[in-house]
Amino acid sequence: MVQGFEVVAVLGAGTMGHGIAQVIAQAGSTVRLYDVEERFARAGLERIAGNLAKGVEKGKLSAADREATLSRLTPHAELATAARGATLVIEAAPEKLELKQSLLSQCAAVAASGAILATNTSSLSITRIASAIPQPERVVGLHFFNPVHLMELLEIVYGERTAPEIVVHSKRFAGAIGKTPIVVRDAPGFASSRLGIAIAMEAIRMVESGVASAQDIDTAMKLGYRHPMGPLELTDHVGLDVRLAIAEYLHQELGPVFDPPALLRQLVAEGRLGKKSGRGFYEWK
Repeated sequence: MVQGFEVVAVLGAGTMGHGIAQVIAQAGSTVRLYDVEERFARAGLERIAGNLAKGVEKGKLSAADREATLSRLTPHAELATAARGATLVIEAAPEKLELKQSLLSQCAAVAASGAILATNTSSLSITRIASAIPQPERVVGLHFFNPVHLMELLEIVYGERTAPEIVVHSKRFAGAIGKTPIVVRDAPGFASSRLGIAIAMEAIRMVESGVASAQDIDTAMKLGYRHPMGPLELTDHVGLDVRLAIAEYLHQELGPVFDPPALLRQLVAEGRLGKKSGRGFYEWK
C-alpha cells in the first residue's frame, strides 16, 4: 500500500485513466475508477485485466499479483461516491478546462481533508484549472504517459498557488508507484508536451511534403536518436485528435512552430485518429 495514498479516485476510465488506475492498484492502493456511466468504468477495468494478463504471460508478474491488483479496483458512476474520503484524486478527463474544473471542484467537497487534487492534463494551465477550485494550493499536475503501465516518466507540474508540500508528496507518490518524476513550472506545454508536439508537428510536415515515409521518419528517430518510439507511431498511440487539440493550444500560446499541418487536420476530419480508430499514420488491428 502506498502510505498516505490508501484510497485514490481516478476520474475517467479511458486511454489514460485506466492505465493510471492500474499502476496505482499494482502499488497496493485501493482505486475507485469513475466514469460518467458504469459501463465505461467497467470497460476500463476490462482493459486493465487485459494488460495484467499480458504481464502474466510474459512473466512480468504472477497470477496472484494480477488477482490482488484487480481486487483493489472498483468501478463507479457516482462522482461523490468515488471521491469520498480519497486522499488523492486524479482526473483524466478530456482536455476541456471547464470540465476539469468542475470535476475537481466537486471532489474537493468530499475528498479527505488536505487531499491532493491532481490533473493529468498534458497542456492546460494548472493555475487556470486551480483558479476555480477551493483551496487551489492543493492542485497539482500529474502528467502520466501512454501506455501508463509501461512508461516510466511522471511529469509533476506546479501552478502559481500549488503548495510546496504538495509537490513533495507528489514526488514521493511517484516513487512509490514506480515512476521517475520531473518537476516543471506551469507553462504552456510544460516540458514534455512542448518538446513532443514540436517534434511531431515537424514529422507530420515532412510526410506532408514527401520528404520521407512515416515509417522511415520513425526509424530515423528510433535508431538515430534512441527514441523508443518514433513521433508518428507515438501520435497514433496518443490519438491524432488529442495531438491536434494540444497543437492548436500551443500554437495560440507560443506561436507558429506549433501550427498544426493541414495533413493532421485532414486525417482527423477523416476519422483517422490512430490506434483507437484502427488507422492513423499506420494501420492497426
